[in-house]
Amino acid sequence: MRYLHTMVRVKSLEEALDFYCNKLGLIEVRRTTSEKGRYTLVFLAAPGDAATAKTSRAPLVELTWNWDPEAYTGGRNFGHLAYEVDDIYAFCDRLMKAGVTINRPPRDGNMAFIRSPENISIELLQNGPPKQPAEPWLSMPNIGVW
Repeated sequence: MRYLHTMVRVKSLEEALDFYCNKLGLIEVRRTTSEKGRYTLVFLAAPGDAATAKTSRAPLVELTWNWDPEAYTGGRNFGHLAYEVDDIYAFCDRLMKAGVTINRPPRDGNMAFIRSPENISIELLQNGPPKQPAEPWLSMPNIGVW
């Protein structure tokens, strides 16, 4: 058995791609459109998996955009997506500067949580040992739920 992908339904493909690609840094590796089914699927890979994803299989996020409007609720009951990052402080700083709320700041130098436009919880984990706790993260409170 091998992990393939996680599917997330999105209400706006443009908004979702802005978040997942422009802000989070994922790379689009494949797109499928079905006129008959009235949907578009966009498959995204983490930068470290992008080359593998284009030639064989790698863990992916599948964004499913159904063309007919539908309200999606319960993002928290989905669970979360998790990504390992090389420098959690720099990554969270870049996200904040892009307008992303850090719901659970990386006070421990190891873990942070953010949310997508569809309210999906995303965990960010420091690659390797935790970084030394540092400001401003150490004093930042949680915002909302994560």
